[in-house]
Amino acid sequence: MISGLSHEGERGAMTASSVTSISDQPPSLLVCVNQAARMDYILRHSDHFCINILSSLQQELSQVCATPDLGEERFEVGQWHQHEARGLHYVKDAPAVFLCEKQQQITHGTHTIYIGNIEEVLVSNEKNPALVYADGRYHHV
Repeated sequence: MISGLSHEGERGAMTASSVTSISDQPPSLLVCVNQAARMDYILRHSDHFCINILSSLQQELSQVCATPDLGEERFEVGQWHQHEARGLHYVKDAPAVFLCEKQQQITHGTHTIYIGNIEEVLVSNEKNPALVYADGRYHHV
């Protein structure tokens, strides 16, 4: 799941269908967002974003963040925490959170590709399996 905060202070979260590692030098990730999604506006107007890897216990949060037009209601589900230095909101009990500095955005067709360098990684001590969505349903890995 992606979370971000616009320069105007609007926070957002969206379940991503794909997050991809690009490089280990520098450590970087990419995520693609449909330009019709509100999250695209938030990421366009931000210098940072988070990639939250969800656990098997966070399926409801994934479903809420996959529902368009919920806005602030997304942050009523799950354990959200605000990063002190960046102001970004992330899922506190997620197995892993990658805080990224946006390096590039590339428009292609209906989507924007956001590339971020990983600045910080937060790892939970919980041992729950990761949540994955494939073939139209959720799986636990």
